[in-house]
Amino acid sequence: MVRVVVVDDEALVRSGFEMILNAADGIEVVATAQGAQAADVIRRERPDVVLLDIRMPDVDGLTVLRQLQELPDPPHVAMLTTFDTDEYVLTALRSGASGFLLKDSEPEQLAQLVRTLAAGGVVMSPKASRALLRGHPGAGAPPDADVARVGLLSDRERDVLVLVAEGLSNADIGTRIHLSAGTVKDHVSSILTKLRVSSRVQAALLAERAGLLTHDDAADGTARGDGR
Repeated sequence: MVRVVVVDDEALVRSGFEMILNAADGIEVVATAQGAQAADVIRRERPDVVLLDIRMPDVDGLTVLRQLQELPDPPHVAMLTTFDTDEYVLTALRSGASGFLLKDSEPEQLAQLVRTLAAGGVVMSPKASRALLRGHPGAGAPPDADVARVGLLSDRERDVLVLVAEGLSNADIGTRIHLSAGTVKDHVSSILTKLRVSSRVQAALLAERAGLLTHDDAADGTARGDGR
């Protein structure tokens, strides 16, 4: 059973997510909370996944995210936002969030996205991720240093990086390119080291900035991979 806490300042959002997720097999919303209560509720409930509103009037989501990252075994966190160009989302992704969801995401997708998070994966709305990259300084042409780091990857590592960004798990990547899941895991670790990033989400964003993904790749990447 995947245990979930939903954190949002709007009661309608909390109750809506709770109803949708509790109707899904293998998922239980164990608590909902507003910003000021969030850290204490999450420490008490010890969920696998937290869906965390990025903008709240009392305690903002970035503050809660930092508090959660200090826990000995932090949950997987996806930020919730109503804006596909929210300027705080990139900061959250760089600060340890495992992705972000628009609050108007399709209900039938939510359960699968939560399962992906619980498995250590990354979830991002492809439309919103592209808008984020276009809408912030440095999101256009990638810095020379980023291009140079991508150039350090072998052809096989580049193939793996594209598939990570498309949303495939290590096992699925192995099936696609005829490698064992263990070998794919080694490739992913090497990719993160060479790109000087700490997570799959950062690697996926860099791949998109460097032009490795086609439009069709990005459109398929709502739920991205399992853990390192």
